[in-house]
Amino acid sequence: MRFGKIAYLNLLPFDVFIKAYPLPLSGFKTFLHLRKTYPAKLNRDFLFRRIDAGFISSIASLRAPHALDCGIIASKQVRSVLCVLESNTPDHESATSNALTQVLGLKGRVLIGDKALRFYHHSARKDFVDLASLWWAKTHLPFVFGRLCANRHRALYQRIARGFVRQKVKIPHYILEQHALKSALSRGQILDYLKDISYKIGSKERRSLFLFGRALRFKHLNPPQRFKG
Repeated sequence: MRFGKIAYLNLLPFDVFIKAYPLPLSGFKTFLHLRKTYPAKLNRDFLFRRIDAGFISSIASLRAPHALDCGIIASKQVRSVLCVLESNTPDHESATSNALTQVLGLKGRVLIGDKALRFYHHSARKDFVDLASLWWAKTHLPFVFGRLCANRHRALYQRIARGFVRQKVKIPHYILEQHALKSALSRGQILDYLKDISYKIGSKERRSLFLFGRALRFKHLNPPQRFKG
């Protein structure tokens, strides 16, 4: 079983959860960690069925089969998806954030993931926009940056998703220490960031995805081709 995961701090609670989950195949956990990557590549891996499931970008999930009610969601701020107001430069790791920048009418350098968090906390510059904050201001809805989708083994991944969104995951101290060192952020900054992230896709999140898809069509920013399966 091949699972793909975005290698950013926003899925740290999922990392902790899945390590304790009673999976039927021992190889699943190995593949879970071997397949960490960034969103745009994960979309391609899912499209060409190199992975069975994963947290793909929400722009890709709009046409994906078996999209589950589990995703990477932020409401009034996210801090890990920024547009720095300077020369127009997309982030090659992103699909959704680049498109969201255009939907929101912004021009600038897109930063996502842990490097965006470091910029937020360490840069003296203030000429940037938090994309989740601007989306909230315009729609009063949370923004779904990624969504768990499955090519195969949908029943298993649905059980995993349901278990994950129902459980409040406590991250062990030693894991926080490891990620603090790796990301150049403090434990407090990581925990504060994760308070802004949620994972359950409900009616508001589905409405937000609908509005995002409609805005993409209006701007002629079509999602990737329809997935097989």
